[in-house]
Amino acid sequence: MKLSNSYFFTKREDVKDEEAVSGNLLVRSGMIKKAGSGIYIFLPLGLKVLRKIENVIREEMDGIGSQELVMPSLLPEEYYVNSGRRYVFGEDMFSLKDRAGRNYVLGPTHEELFADVCKDMIHSYKDMPISLYQMANKYRDETRSRYGLIRTREFVMKDAYTFDKDLEGLDHSYQLMFDAYKRIFDRLGLNYKIVRAATGAMGGMLSEEFQAITDIGEDIVVTCKNCDLATNIEICACHHETKSDEKEKKYELMHTPHCGTIEDLANTYSISKDKMCKTMIYKVDGEFYAFMVRGDREINEYKISQLFGAKNVELATFSEDEEITGAEVGFAGPIGLSIPVVVDTEVMGMKNFLVGANKTDYHYQNANIKDFEIYKTADIRNVCEDDVCPVCGGELEFKHGIEVGNTFKLGTKYSESMDLYYTDSENQLKPVYMGSYGIGPARILASIVEQNHDEHGIIFPEIVSPYDLEIVIVDMKDTEQVRIGNELYELFQSKGKDVLLDDREERAGIKFKDSDLIGIPKRIVVGRGASSGMVEVKTRSTGEVVEVPISEIESIC
Repeated sequence: MKLSNSYFFTKREDVKDEEAVSGNLLVRSGMIKKAGSGIYIFLPLGLKVLRKIENVIREEMDGIGSQELVMPSLLPEEYYVNSGRRYVFGEDMFSLKDRAGRNYVLGPTHEELFADVCKDMIHSYKDMPISLYQMANKYRDETRSRYGLIRTREFVMKDAYTFDKDLEGLDHSYQLMFDAYKRIFDRLGLNYKIVRAATGAMGGMLSEEFQAITDIGEDIVVTCKNCDLATNIEICACHHETKSDEKEKKYELMHTPHCGTIEDLANTYSISKDKMCKTMIYKVDGEFYAFMVRGDREINEYKISQLFGAKNVELATFSEDEEITGAEVGFAGPIGLSIPVVVDTEVMGMKNFLVGANKTDYHYQNANIKDFEIYKTADIRNVCEDDVCPVCGGELEFKHGIEVGNTFKLGTKYSESMDLYYTDSENQLKPVYMGSYGIGPARILASIVEQNHDEHGIIFPEIVSPYDLEIVIVDMKDTEQVRIGNELYELFQSKGKDVLLDDREERAGIKFKDSDLIGIPKRIVVGRGASSGMVEVKTRSTGEVVEVPISEIESIC
């Protein structure tokens, strides 16, 4: 492609509303453009990269015998009502009515429809296994779209689904897909971790995530330096050993004006956070419960949902909190509370701790477990970096990750709700075992940029670079440079290379800055040395620049 007659622009300054490095660089390099909150246009240069990522994914999917189709994005709401997920998705799902008043949604994911499609195919155990996939748009009304392509409201997903007659078949199909995912991410050059994860709205038997390790990833990946533990923080168990040997004291009311947070109490009264407990009021499937953890810990809502088998866990509103406790928010405590109290396992080993008194501007000091009624005891907090590994007792390590892929063993959850059954060898009706597998091509693009950039711009790996090679003509008024630049352009094109020729009437400095920004692996500079048969070749990843005779350029590039 010749830049002189192409759609191409770059921005010199950082973009104000792009907090992620990848979002900033992709907008500045003219690869994407924001159309609205969480909505992006893929411009020609960015689309070339996205298509290359998708091609790698397709090659691996086709390689394991998965067949591609395309589902509609506009779907009758009843698919999700029948599966029970309409309530689970809630306001995250875009919904609308047609002119006849019928309810429709924009598909956030397609398990239900794939199950429905397979009703036409699957009747007997002989009709399986089946593996299908699509590369299609998904829609989710994110509460807060952010980090460029990492958290968007409209996005392309490669989602695949497998259908088997039993768990053994599902295990085999799952492993085929799992191995294909590893090959995809290895080929794309990503630094990633595979972690156990929460099944979330998908449900099912098992969930594993492929997390691209970056500084700004939304997810926290927990690993152990001593064993092979790798898990999302959501489901990581906490290891509790500490038990206080203090002598229990009698609790006393303590006046703590304007100290409604752990931070306020620590700063005002010099009380260590690990000698305090905080009590948070949650609504769990419509019922109120108090959850109690150590002052320096964070409550894990996923663990609460698992503990209660709940579909919906949400923090009580300020007014609900105040009605239950009789105090302003920040002064809730377990003593005398009218709702059930769930205590974190770690708290059971504490003595003489500070808790809210359910009275504005007051706390109880020297409280103990015996001073209040406990409804349940469970691990309900997030693991911390100073905890020990729950598997081997080793040292934990936290990293941030971008979820670029996930795999689910769904079991029979969707087949039963969508009436997808088959007749086995003994003529018995059995539910089909399903697997679900997702990859986000745009998230992969963002992750590649997050992991491959410098102060000058993007450094694309060869496999996804928009072009294989860039040729820059320094001076368009120099007829010899123009001739040689165009000859090299035609030469490499004839050899099957995808070549970008910068033949714009721009200063050399601008051309070089743009070249570094868009990150093509190799750059040939046709400058003053061209008349004597020499050109410069720069490798973007290393910054190395070498002078090369034009006669040898083909062997180097």
